[in-house]
Amino acid sequence: MRSGTVSLRRLPRSRLFILAGIAVALVGFLGWFATGPLHLASAEDKPLSQGKPATASSLEGQGYPAKAVTDGDPKTRWSSAFSDPQWVQIDLGAPVAIGRVVLNWERAHATAFEVQVSVDGTNWRAVYSTTTGAGGVQNLPVSGLGRYVRMYGTKRSSGYGFSLWEFQVYAAAGSGPATATVNPPASPPANPTGSTSGGTSTGGTAGGWIDAPNPVTNVKASHEVPPNKGGFHEFQANCSVSRTNLGDDPIVFPGLPGAAHLHTFMGNTTTNAATTIESLTQGQTTCKAKGDLSAYWMPTLFNGDTAVNPEGLQVIYYKAGVTDYRSVRPFPKGLRFVVGNAKNTDADKFLAATEEGFECGDSYKNKNIPATCSAARDVKLNIRYQAPSCWDGLHLDSPDHQSHIVYPVDSHTASGWVCPDSHPVAVPKLEFKMAWPVNGDMSKVRFSSGAGPTFHYDFMNAWDDRTLAAMVQGCIVAARQCDPRGHDGRDDQQPAPYVLNENYLLP
Repeated sequence: MRSGTVSLRRLPRSRLFILAGIAVALVGFLGWFATGPLHLASAEDKPLSQGKPATASSLEGQGYPAKAVTDGDPKTRWSSAFSDPQWVQIDLGAPVAIGRVVLNWERAHATAFEVQVSVDGTNWRAVYSTTTGAGGVQNLPVSGLGRYVRMYGTKRSSGYGFSLWEFQVYAAAGSGPATATVNPPASPPANPTGSTSGGTSTGGTAGGWIDAPNPVTNVKASHEVPPNKGGFHEFQANCSVSRTNLGDDPIVFPGLPGAAHLHTFMGNTTTNAATTIESLTQGQTTCKAKGDLSAYWMPTLFNGDTAVNPEGLQVIYYKAGVTDYRSVRPFPKGLRFVVGNAKNTDADKFLAATEEGFECGDSYKNKNIPATCSAARDVKLNIRYQAPSCWDGLHLDSPDHQSHIVYPVDSHTASGWVCPDSHPVAVPKLEFKMAWPVNGDMSKVRFSSGAGPTFHYDFMNAWDDRTLAAMVQGCIVAARQCDPRGHDGRDDQQPAPYVLNENYLLP
């Protein structure tokens, strides 16, 4: 036997029992370690961010790319320029309920920063904030829905930049990626699949094709020339704001409260992320037409950081979009669509869909919100934006919330504007006529969705069927202009309107 070694056979039995107990305890500890902490690194707990695209506001150099924070290699890092503020963000690919973020800082860390989430990469919400960050490895419990997650640093710990070895994002317990779509497809599939019946959708959060329970078939678009092509063929839904500053959108993000940019709602008083036709039917309305329980909403307007709501009744026209106004039919209950594009950057396209662009005092045909306008007390920012009015007759919604309803086309004949054969059913043309009490210096005026051309609006039809049918027949088809309270006070050249009855109610 070598010097300094002890044979177990020569030890007292009591010491053998002690050593055996230690061995059992060590085996148990190793077993717990293998199934406990190591479980956190198992495949099912792999960060959602692993290998996902990452971008940053700046780089210290090409050797410190943004993608280093998601590559899983603790020896590579992202480092920013030596200034404040800076950010690095991760695209998870789809909105996810996020439950935890782990930041592994290099010595050049942030002392003041936020962890922010966004569903569209434009509108951000802070889910964690500190001004006393100590660096190292920070395991931060958070709660929020986002496709994009970023670290937004506002103060560095040294003269160097912000530097992260890893930026890991984990889903909330029991959750997975949502199916909401931020960038809907430019066009629908040639043969829609996955449709459902009865006005409900199996398309998940992104919507999908929703079958109309009573489809309109065997209809051809009218090319007839009506006896009176001029005049008015319209009525108004005069509605005021019902709810505002809510990040809900029951068309684009149903069932996901806070997933959208902030919206201002009009009409139905119950509209939120969980809204359905059934819930709207049980609600009340801020519209003068008491039979109109529909939901209307648009991005909230801001002047700097202050939300600005339209004041009083706003006019939502129901017009004939086709030349043969006699062919216009009421909307089916549950029809919904989005007018415009929250990500639009084409100002010319936006202007073409409006009557006069953004109007403000004597300034009109503006492609964007004007930087200045008259500061006179009666001057407001106005927009009149028209919706498509040719329905396919088959669907209450489509994957992009637009493909089931399109704009009429110019036939370049005496028939004038007609519906295309693919969407032959003429329905009322909505026109939002909104006025916000802002004027003077407009340099900080914007929408929650962004610049002026991102303005858009959403509609979900919940009119009382008989009332809407009476309005379409008595006003649009009968070639009248109807207004429940007479002149709206803003179109001085319009003749006195025909009043079907006080509140658009049937006897």
